[in-house]
Amino acid sequence: MKMTSAVIAALAATLVVVTLHAQVKECPLPRLVQKDGRFALFVDDAPFLILGVEDQDLGLESTWPLHPKDWAAMEYLHANTIEIPIYWDQIEPQPGQFDFSSIDRLLTEARQHNVRLVLLWFATWKNGSQHYMPEWMLLDPGRYSHMIDRDGQAVDSPSPFATASLEADKHAFAAVMGHLKEADPQRTVIMVQVENEPGSWQCIRDFSPAAQKFFEAPVPPEILKAMHVKTAAASPNWQEAFGPDADEYFNAWSVAKYIGQVAAAGKAVYPLPMDVNDALRDPFNPGPPGQPGAHGAYESGGPTDNVLAIWKAAAPAIDILGPDDYRADPAAYLKVLELYHRDDNPLFLPESGCPGGDPASGDFTRYFFTILGLQAIGDSESGNEPVPYLARNFVLVGPMQREIARLNFEGKLKAVAEPVLFKGAEQGKLTQTLPFGSWNAVVSYGSARFGPSTAGSNPTPEGRALVAQLGDNQFLVAGYFCTVDFFPAGTEQQRKSQHIVEGTGQTPSALIDGKWQHRQFLRVEQGIYENGVFKLIRTQNGDATDWGLVFGEEPTVLRVSLATY
Repeated sequence: MKMTSAVIAALAATLVVVTLHAQVKECPLPRLVQKDGRFALFVDDAPFLILGVEDQDLGLESTWPLHPKDWAAMEYLHANTIEIPIYWDQIEPQPGQFDFSSIDRLLTEARQHNVRLVLLWFATWKNGSQHYMPEWMLLDPGRYSHMIDRDGQAVDSPSPFATASLEADKHAFAAVMGHLKEADPQRTVIMVQVENEPGSWQCIRDFSPAAQKFFEAPVPPEILKAMHVKTAAASPNWQEAFGPDADEYFNAWSVAKYIGQVAAAGKAVYPLPMDVNDALRDPFNPGPPGQPGAHGAYESGGPTDNVLAIWKAAAPAIDILGPDDYRADPAAYLKVLELYHRDDNPLFLPESGCPGGDPASGDFTRYFFTILGLQAIGDSESGNEPVPYLARNFVLVGPMQREIARLNFEGKLKAVAEPVLFKGAEQGKLTQTLPFGSWNAVVSYGSARFGPSTAGSNPTPEGRALVAQLGDNQFLVAGYFCTVDFFPAGTEQQRKSQHIVEGTGQTPSALIDGKWQHRQFLRVEQGIYENGVFKLIRTQNGDATDWGLVFGEEPTVLRVSLATY
């Protein structure tokens, strides 16, 4: 058979594409690993710390090509991961007809700028509504039904009992994951968020006939077990099992079961880690769920702190339930971290920030260090914070993020952020002690050049510190606006360590076996990490260390060797 030049050219082009694809090395699949009660996200077969950004203010609320200034912002922030949505209506404009060009564009741009992606699947739910369903679904509400309120009226929220919607979402999401499996051997995408802040703001649950049938049926045994329910009835229905909480708990189960099935369909094709984010309720004063306008009202059905066990039981394909933590009150912000830091749930903040908070509460981005101290796998900051504040943490941690992730996973890292002093609190006594076996690290706040701050805190809270143990007597130390010192762990260590905030000039000491042991710095090295290797810049001694290790506004990383005399 005689081949034309056009056929020969087409065959050659096909061969080039096949050859190029074969030349792309397939990287290990990202995965979550749990050990000794701690979690790590493994990327390229090593612990990875997500230094993420998610916000429309930085141009990330769209899958249209990012403007160069958006990528410049990412580089300035030193982010290693971008959370960015992909839209069902854009990907499946007609039933069964898929357009993955937006995903391919994101993959190309992310690789060009050496960042990873967490894709956000905006599909059945986005902030409680179905506004990203394809048009062909929105035009057929009889088939792809809405939630029905107590009065029998349809509301602007999808029904978790719409079987047609569930099957369409499962099919589309599986197609997306199948495309990622083929198009992303480099593992640019390290995790996928399934839906976005699911649930309903407009009513507590679905009261449609389909929903009511399940509400009156026995509660699934795994839910009774997860919620530690014991009743007189052998197989209680939702009202009998949960009384006044029945509607809310039923909605949590309904939404979780739906999303769990979508996630499972995607994982069957390509098992990337998957998360669901939550629009929080007030951890101290929650109002009524699903009642817009009521004081303290919150979205019903999502993974709020009171139904995390239901979500875990109903949606086992979801690996992480993550809080979108925008609480302006420091106590509430920190309480949320505590509630989502569970033995069965890796701590990850899909969205974090505090726009418009009380200035006296200080720089909320310092709580990134609190998150590290809770062994989080990462954080995705919101652009609502001032950009220099956002950059501060990532500039410091970014060059050593692999080492930080590994040390944290091994249980060798502790990190803290400056607390807010309450009115009437005694000044000059604000310290935090981090125990490391035979050594204790003590963090105080303020960063006076000669002698520690007598105030014991910064004018507004912005201090933060991390300490990681590299060996028996060697530590990695970094931070901002604080002083870190070490003393031997002993019976009277606190008495002798108060010089850190009182300025007594005494060396940190401890009474051990009847003898005083005094700390001495053998070597203090300032440096940076490059490709996992610590590169020495200079050594510190004398005035630089006589009052402890002082950290100001410049990103500083120290490697410290200690001894006693």
